Amino acid sequence: MSRIALTVRDLRIELDPSGIEIDSEVSFELHEGEVLGLVGESASGKTTAATALLNFQRRGARIAGGSVNVAGREVFALGKSQLRHLRGGEISYVPQDPGSALNPALRIGTQLREVLEEHGFGSSDAERRDRVDEMMAEVLLPSDKEFLRRYPHQLSGGQQQRVVLGMAFACRPKVIVLDEPTTGLDVTTQAHVLSTLRDLARAHGVAAVYVTHDLAVVAELADRIAVMYAGRIVELGPSHELFRGASHPYTRGLLAAIPVIEGRRALKGIPGYAPRPGRRPVGCAFQPRCSYAVERCETEMPPETTVSQSHLVRCWRAAEVSAVVSVASDANESALVGGDQEALLQVKNLTAWYGSREILHDVDITLRAHECLAVVGESGSGKTTLSRCIAGLHAFKMTGDIEFQGAPLARHARSRPVPIRRSIQYVFQNPYSSLHPRKTIAQILKQPLDIFFDLDRDQREERLAELLELVSLEGSLLRRYPDQLSGGERQRVAIARALAADPTVLVCDEVTSWLDVSVQASIVELLVRLQREIGLCMLFVTHNLALIRSIAFEAAVMSEGRVVEYGPTDDVLANPRAQYTRSLLADTPTIKGALSEG
Repeated sequence: MSRIALTVRDLRIELDPSGIEIDSEVSFELHEGEVLGLVGESASGKTTAATALLNFQRRGARIAGGSVNVAGREVFALGKSQLRHLRGGEISYVPQDPGSALNPALRIGTQLREVLEEHGFGSSDAERRDRVDEMMAEVLLPSDKEFLRRYPHQLSGGQQQRVVLGMAFACRPKVIVLDEPTTGLDVTTQAHVLSTLRDLARAHGVAAVYVTHDLAVVAELADRIAVMYAGRIVELGPSHELFRGASHPYTRGLLAAIPVIEGRRALKGIPGYAPRPGRRPVGCAFQPRCSYAVERCETEMPPETTVSQSHLVRCWRAAEVSAVVSVASDANESALVGGDQEALLQVKNLTAWYGSREILHDVDITLRAHECLAVVGESGSGKTTLSRCIAGLHAFKMTGDIEFQGAPLARHARSRPVPIRRSIQYVFQNPYSSLHPRKTIAQILKQPLDIFFDLDRDQREERLAELLELVSLEGSLLRRYPDQLSGGERQRVAIARALAADPTVLVCDEVTSWLDVSVQASIVELLVRLQREIGLCMLFVTHNLALIRSIAFEAAVMSEGRVVEYGPTDDVLANPRAQYTRSLLADTPTIKGALSEG
């Protein structure tokens, strides 16, 4: 057994000065070269716990107790100068957004050398230059002068994240903390970043704490997984044990929310939301959302119990939960329909430009009535440009034809008749920027009603209630502002705003890419239900191939502005003909390997 690199004991973090608990009783050990996946929904406390490993907390929070020991040094006992040496030297941090870790005014090479100089790595400039070359090779980036002279904005998101990884590993730290470093990246870039991390951690004996909301991401990366809920670790154990025999209902819920690429099944979201600090119930915090809850759960916090020698859980009914066949292998059919519906929207020989650069090249797709067509591909493949052309939002030159119900569509939305604008509605990727922050939910939903319909006050109020019911939201939310809602609630409001126009076609542009997997599952459940109940026709743009099994009857795979594969979703995923599709499938995170280990 390798040496212990990180020990965390009874970590407690509070809001300051109220003393309201954020995290409590967080304990685990990590050996050299071992990767721990720290998993949970938003508000679970995982990022708060992860940053505490560097003796850091955001404004308004403070570390109230416990111990963090890195390579034999008690982190909370160190002074400021010792902490500066520790951070980046003994323990490194990789944020979710690489742009926040890179100085936009400094060249990449300068920033890499600064890390080495700050921590006294190497005895000369020549040694540090050699180390920079070695770092770039480790993260599979060029080390020539031209690349090192680039600024961060001249790199892709994946290249930026690799540079940040290189900086984190620069001084050969003992521990590295990664806070959702692949969120928002396409599956290919994500796979490369994860592979780089895994290889570096094992090659240099670095212990890694990988924070994420997606169990599928850490399925093949993490040696052990700690599942957090409401500020506590509720289950901790080897990856293969948690995937094959999860003993906490919350872990089971997260597994049920993971889309599987190997076979179609209906996704199951976890009802409700994780309680925030100050609003957590007495007893087990998961009890209000738990189908296994009994009276005892309402009053007593379950103690830590042993499932196996290295598998711990906090649940009064853990034995009964673990006895149930793993929900992750459940392959319930989602019963999507399709096949012979008439063509509703057709794109023929579509070519589009950004300035003088040609982005789309002779694209042909057909969207049929009452069906969902998924458009998938890496970042830069042209899928969002295609969707914006269909919605009339592309501001640059385009040629070819887009027909709706057999008639040609004008290039720009403002040039289209009101009935056509009403029939094609768009849901944007980011629910945090697509809703007006100074308008209430009622005002946001009323706007399309006022534009497209002539309703009196009572009819409008009745329609608002119907819209919230359609997206499974409470009527009390109408008086709230977007910043008072969770990400999942905001995305539901964005969908409700699009549905307010009573559209025929709904264009969904990466609507789940920034959401927790449990919220993602709930949104997909909602869209599938709307497709069945009101006959909604959808264009579903995503980079997540596993997700399209649960929602789309047909799929179009795009690469470099072209459709390289097109057909029924099951055929595209089970028998891909294009090498690009096969590469995407190979790079898509899956829990299949974790289920078969042990």
